Amino acid sequence: MSDPSARREVVVVGGGVSGLKAAIEAADQGASVTLVEESPFLGDLLLKEGRIPPDGFPSLCLSSKLINRVVHHPGIRVLTNSSVKRVSKTDGGIKVSLKRWPARVNEACNACGECLMVCPIKPYDRFNEGLMLRTAIDFAGPRDFGGIYNIEKETPACQEKCPVHIDIRKYVGLIAGGRYEEAIKVVRDKNPLPAVCGRICPHPCESVCNRGRQDEAVAIDALKRFVSDYEIAQRQAGKFVPPKPKKDRKIKVAVVGAGPAGLTVAHDLALEGFRPTIFEAESVPGGMLHLGIPEYRLPRDIIMNDVAYIEDLGVEIKYNTPLTKKFTVDDLFKQGYKAIFMGVGAYEGLKMRVEGEDEYEGFLDCIKFLKRVNLGDKSKPGDKVIVIGGGNSAIDSARTAIRLGCDEVTLLYRRSRKEMPANSWEIDAAAEEGVKIHYLAAPVKILGKQGKVVGMKCTRMRLGKLDASGRRRPIPIEGSEFEVEADLIVPAVSQRPDISFLPEEHGFEISRWNSFEVDTSTGATNRPGIYSGGDAVTGPATVIEAIQAGHIAASAMKEYLSQP
Repeated sequence: MSDPSARREVVVVGGGVSGLKAAIEAADQGASVTLVEESPFLGDLLLKEGRIPPDGFPSLCLSSKLINRVVHHPGIRVLTNSSVKRVSKTDGGIKVSLKRWPARVNEACNACGECLMVCPIKPYDRFNEGLMLRTAIDFAGPRDFGGIYNIEKETPACQEKCPVHIDIRKYVGLIAGGRYEEAIKVVRDKNPLPAVCGRICPHPCESVCNRGRQDEAVAIDALKRFVSDYEIAQRQAGKFVPPKPKKDRKIKVAVVGAGPAGLTVAHDLALEGFRPTIFEAESVPGGMLHLGIPEYRLPRDIIMNDVAYIEDLGVEIKYNTPLTKKFTVDDLFKQGYKAIFMGVGAYEGLKMRVEGEDEYEGFLDCIKFLKRVNLGDKSKPGDKVIVIGGGNSAIDSARTAIRLGCDEVTLLYRRSRKEMPANSWEIDAAAEEGVKIHYLAAPVKILGKQGKVVGMKCTRMRLGKLDASGRRRPIPIEGSEFEVEADLIVPAVSQRPDISFLPEEHGFEISRWNSFEVDTSTGATNRPGIYSGGDAVTGPATVIEAIQAGHIAASAMKEYLSQP
């Protein structure tokens, strides 16, 4: 029992106007108040917009007066650069654990401002949504208003750009120091598929690397591959020890689909002590990693290494076990699974919607084509092949056709090379290997004889104004038609999730693109206990983006499963 005569202690979280008023009110009533604010200054948005409030702005002046009262109130302790880490119940009260970041500028500071003029570190200004740079040392207003000079250890641009925010600077530094085991642990803290991503990630981090302003970006992705290969060598030598999950919570979780998003969810929840089981429709793990990406780009032993790491955490994968209209998510709940993640990917190819598309034999959607090859069918699909599209699946299809011995492979893309979404180095490789790439060209009509494809009528295009995608809209050029011979056409225009396995009364909110509608901050669907992410929500995206979605869903599922 708490002592009734003891002075009441109050924690106010947030130094905005509401928080300031609450702190003053509680302190005036005799409470001992601790005001916690994450930023280095009080006042929140009002003070951010004008660090020293100008005349003629009543709202800012009001905020300043409140700050002044709070800072000088004997009953209020102000903790800026702080956040609430944990809240727990105690006998007769509540315990609040706080985390504080140092200002890194001592009390001897006389606010001369010289440091701002000479500070060499220029991180992105998060308050201005990263649209401009600021100095790492920042002035947060006069001390009388709760402000201080402070140094924020900036987040590097590469880390900000990475969808999962790997601490790139840290692991690159560890590699430079020869501390490889520590480096791979830093990578794995955010990325459960480091060996995979070290080979196929488009590495957006390198596009903003500050070193690139001097000569060229640090080879961030290649370094990830190097340290991942080191881990593989350690595993093969019997020197690798997988991490131990937390105490077994004895709570079963179902993951539908062993793609990057599903593997990430299983990885994260296993580390938290849950018992994930992955239900995979195919005979191999990895989803599009195994079925959609050619082996020459991503060796299968690399996939299996990353999957084995996840299995070592206690994750069970049940292959050849798809959900169907007769084996549904409701059946999983009946089997004792307390939460479900839907990571079914996007395997249904979209139609080109051109004349003759459904009339002739000789069409093979890129996903079906790549899946057939990746599961072992290495037969030559045709002599002359046309691939339609400009994404990585189109490039993979064209390069795979070359490797299967096709005599002539032509790729048509309706925009220019600049707008092509495929990785630039993959496009270069395709051209070097003999793929004939027609930019600014689009199909008009499928040509056929005796029920079989013999070619395609195409038209030249020009680029008009920007469309909704932010790219210039392709416009047909009248009278520019030309023909290309082919006995196989491989459309690679896009994909969407195949949800035909869902029963008629599935209860999910589904978008017009056949994807699951979710809360983007949690991955939660409209059905309690069921989450989704990756291509099943966004449509075709990168592996690292699917991993990001898996982390988001796993975090939310942990909170859901931890509720009493």
